[in-house]
Amino acid sequence: MQFRQQALSKLQSPEELDLPVRFARPQGRLVLFVTVVVMAAASFWAVTGSVSSTIDAPGILTHAQGSYVLQSPVAGQVTGVLAKEGESLAADAPLLKVRTAQGERTVRAIAAGRLTSLAATIGAVVATGSNVASVERTGGADDPLTVMLYVPGDRAASVPVGAPVDLTVQSVPADRYGVLRGTVAAVGRTAQTPQQIAAFLGDGQLAEQFARDGRPVGVAVRLDRAPGTKSGYRWSSADGPPYAVDSMTPATGTVHLADRRPIDWLLP
Repeated sequence: MQFRQQALSKLQSPEELDLPVRFARPQGRLVLFVTVVVMAAASFWAVTGSVSSTIDAPGILTHAQGSYVLQSPVAGQVTGVLAKEGESLAADAPLLKVRTAQGERTVRAIAAGRLTSLAATIGAVVATGSNVASVERTGGADDPLTVMLYVPGDRAASVPVGAPVDLTVQSVPADRYGVLRGTVAAVGRTAQTPQQIAAFLGDGQLAEQFARDGRPVGVAVRLDRAPGTKSGYRWSSADGPPYAVDSMTPATGTVHLADRRPIDWLLP
């Protein structure tokens, strides 16, 4: 058996026990020091620091009672339109005149509210049960607006009542007038189907839009009042827009969740 020359030389050399041993170079000690400092700072921040998180969700300005779709109780041809979109209606107010086989009939509002859309026009033929109008229920001229957000079902559980909300309103340029302020007033218990959303909003197309990515949970947002502004509500700017905002206007809400300590994510 032959051995390598270096191994034989090593066996023949003394132990060299009297030579000093270098455990770490200065550069290594510096890296170690920096690592310890960074870990200590990260541990301190994980215990005492906080991280804020938000949830963005689409929504719409409306009233707390929602809307209803008015269907024609008779079949025939529309001969008269007795109300205009945006008009406030009393209960049993006349909307349409329809000529039927039994004579002329009047289609009336079921409950008081604001006429948000009118599907029937003069000359149109309507069938029994066809949708002719959408009416938003209101408690009067002073009935405050609210915002209904539709939060994805898998994130709604993290939304607490009382959380602050910033709302970007489609009809208000945020770069000029800021965002509308509000507070979460209620969180739905279950996810809603498009049919349930349509029943509340009185608009099937909006319902399909809000449920496009799955069944959402409705989150009601109470708007902060500010009588000194033109709109009557509080904005991130001093005065907000120089005009009122209308119901059935789309909006996007940013819900600010409670701050959490980073260490909470590591604890079971």
